[in-house]
Amino acid sequence: MKAKKFISIALAAVLTLGILTGCSSSKTSGSSASSASSAGSDEKGSVYYLSFKPEQEEQWKEIAKKYTEETGVEVKVVTAASGTYEQTLKSEIAKDDAPTLFQINGPVGYQSWKEYCADLKDTELNKHLLNPDLAITDGDGVYGIPYVEEGYGIIYNQAIMDKYFALDGAKAKSMDEINNFDKLKEVAEDMQAKKDDLGIDGVFASTSLTPGEDWRWQTHLANLPIYYEYKDKDVKDLDEIEFTYADNFKNIFDLYINNSTVEPKLLGSKTVTDSMSEFALGKCAMVQNGNWGWGQIADVDGNTVKEEDVKFMPIYTGVKGEEKQGLCIGTENYFCINNKASEADQKATQDFIEWLFTSDEGKDYVTNQLGFIAPFDTFSDDESPQDPLAQEVLKYMSNKDLYNVDWNFTTFPSQQFKDDFGAALLEYCNGNQDWNQVKQLVIDEWASEKALTK
Repeated sequence: MKAKKFISIALAAVLTLGILTGCSSSKTSGSSASSASSAGSDEKGSVYYLSFKPEQEEQWKEIAKKYTEETGVEVKVVTAASGTYEQTLKSEIAKDDAPTLFQINGPVGYQSWKEYCADLKDTELNKHLLNPDLAITDGDGVYGIPYVEEGYGIIYNQAIMDKYFALDGAKAKSMDEINNFDKLKEVAEDMQAKKDDLGIDGVFASTSLTPGEDWRWQTHLANLPIYYEYKDKDVKDLDEIEFTYADNFKNIFDLYINNSTVEPKLLGSKTVTDSMSEFALGKCAMVQNGNWGWGQIADVDGNTVKEEDVKFMPIYTGVKGEEKQGLCIGTENYFCINNKASEADQKATQDFIEWLFTSDEGKDYVTNQLGFIAPFDTFSDDESPQDPLAQEVLKYMSNKDLYNVDWNFTTFPSQQFKDDFGAALLEYCNGNQDWNQVKQLVIDEWASEKALTK
């Protein structure tokens, strides 16, 4: 479908009062992001977006600058530091100049912020959703609109893997043979033993366990055991979990930390940037992350990995039938408009995100700067990111022979639960906790944190 052409707010400001009155007849709910005309003013309003992706800070600022130049509408972008979004939002939302645009990570996030979420069901952006079921709803209202689909798994360097496959005694001859945990473990441990021959420091990049940097493990990796427990019990959420697949989590986590560029006891000082740099510089063969991490590979000074060698592999943990498992694909990115903002600011914010995802210029930013796989019918098949990781995600999404793993971590009880899980993983790596203690903490804190939301 062709994108709806964006009508600039600057033009709207000089329309006649009669036209404005006619526009105000469009249906809105009491808490929805309503039109500037309903405010009885030609005020342009302004936008304040609180972003949670530090790796895309510069791109969002460029978008804001361009939109302001084009429309005269001020767009401010503030990016929360890694792992601090909820805390930052709590601080910013209480200010007079509060964010007009923020995001929640799913149903649990909505429960925390529903007091501030405008009803977006009558917005153009909501009408363009390819799958309306993805939206965060409450009754007949829509309070969070997903704006990107993403995928994560184990990113690998095909050139290093090919070098290994060519060695005498290699445990596999191609990536096609690595389709379960047992084979991945066999290959990874053999590669670690032959790391000098391969010219690497370790098979896996360092496992970043610095507080605030540990989301790849206490959230993304933890998604897999929860996904399989939900699947077994045919549920979408649980007040209490048994952590049935705890040992599967341990399987892959141990493989990461014991076949890495650094010793396990050093992981408390490592960041995501560190691990992505290790991959980009060819110091390791694999790293767990998502397609959003492409910029953290491509933009590293001295980058040695070629674009055509950057590939994805599913995260195998030893679950029965995982030969048919694909990537973890979903979203935790839902736009919300602050219903406490002025009507003019709500309208300006609505217009900004509609421009971004429906105009030709906005879509170019979405596809080629942000690298988003957008879930809207305004994007044609050829308007998709061309970077290798996004292309890999699209390949897995279209592979009907595989099942992809849903993002169930949006049902995790709280940020506190995730932080405590991450801290326990660090203590495990340091040798201060055994695995049973980590497992019990997850079970107990899941139940106690869920109870707090009741």
